[in-house]
Amino acid sequence: MLDWKNDSNYTKGRPVLTETLLINFLFILFPVLIYLIFFENRITLYLNNTIIVLLASFPLILTMTFPIRLDLGFIYDLRYIPFIVASLFLGFKGAIPLYLVLNVYRFIIGGEGVYQSFFFSTVILLFIPLWKKKFIKLKTRNRVLWAGLFSFLTMLFYLVTLTSFFPVLNKEYWIIAANVLPIHVIGVMIIVILIEKIRANYQNRERYLQSERLNVISELSASVSHEIRNPLTAANGFLQLLMESSKIHQEEKKYLAISLQEIKRAEKIISDFLSFAKPQAENMVYSNFKKEIEYVNNIMIPYAHLHLVDLKFSFSNTLLMRFDQNQMQQCLINLYKNGIEAMKETGGILSIDVYENNGSILISITDTGIGMTTEECSLLGQPYYSTKKEGTGLGMVMIYSVIDKVGGTIKVKSEKDAGTTFLITLPV
Repeated sequence: MLDWKNDSNYTKGRPVLTETLLINFLFILFPVLIYLIFFENRITLYLNNTIIVLLASFPLILTMTFPIRLDLGFIYDLRYIPFIVASLFLGFKGAIPLYLVLNVYRFIIGGEGVYQSFFFSTVILLFIPLWKKKFIKLKTRNRVLWAGLFSFLTMLFYLVTLTSFFPVLNKEYWIIAANVLPIHVIGVMIIVILIEKIRANYQNRERYLQSERLNVISELSASVSHEIRNPLTAANGFLQLLMESSKIHQEEKKYLAISLQEIKRAEKIISDFLSFAKPQAENMVYSNFKKEIEYVNNIMIPYAHLHLVDLKFSFSNTLLMRFDQNQMQQCLINLYKNGIEAMKETGGILSIDVYENNGSILISITDTGIGMTTEECSLLGQPYYSTKKEGTGLGMVMIYSVIDKVGGTIKVKSEKDAGTTFLITLPV
């Protein structure tokens, strides 16, 4: 990062240093702009490691190619800003390829400081990516602060190692420290703020689009479902009368049975549509969810035992909130049913935890079933998308619709062949 060069082919002075510094910041901002323009609507920030690594490689190489030159004869660059940021967000998957790019290109450049650069980048590789999981779980503000802290500690460590080149910590050393330390800390924090802003905009836009989709379905279901159910009821009654008729042969009754079965399936779909309608005043309750969860447990235990699934339930919530009891119970039934059916081949455990945290009610439903890929998780809640061959996807739309109406959120964590967790957060 910092090298000694006796170079007389550059102009001294603060204006040149400031200009070069701004150019280096432009190099670092370049991949953020590229991502924002070309990739924001296609992938989420933490999913496509390859694209992020490729984008981070450009500023890493460019900052080493056009370093910042100090009047003292030292040159330094900002290569560790993209390296630190990528290590925090992507862990070893992002840090290792960038580590290789950094050291290979530094070796190609040559000159003094190659071995120091190799040693310092190795320390970063071994330390910072270890914090990736904890870093991702932090809130936005805390991520920015912790990124700045990591940058500060990293540069502080480098300045400590740099003291070996200075028998006495003279004015030159403190000028270097005054340039290196704040520039890297501020640079890392700015990049993390921009990343978090892009991520927040993406999530807000997706939440808005999902809310609009659910509103449209709710309006259509309320106006159409009742009208369709009336003729279906009449058709169902006449078919049952024909089934009881002695004038119809047994072979023909098979077709009537199939027709009745299909009408029942159509009625089920309509029931799902009706559940999208707005909450009904007569069904509104003020509850802590204990009664609703116990009700769903009681009616789902036989279905779970049929598929060799055990239910584990824990409840520790005192917060109350207002909601449509029928819709919420149907929402929970659908989640239970999906979890149980994910384990119907081998059996397993469905864990339900209801607890409170920071003024919100959290409902966690975890199965040990077949799990889902990241792509499948991202598509959940969209109309007519289902991971089941016979599914219509309306059950998941109903779940997202009910939670959206009470101002809640749903987070899905899943791994193929390792199970799925639905975490519902309901603000009180």
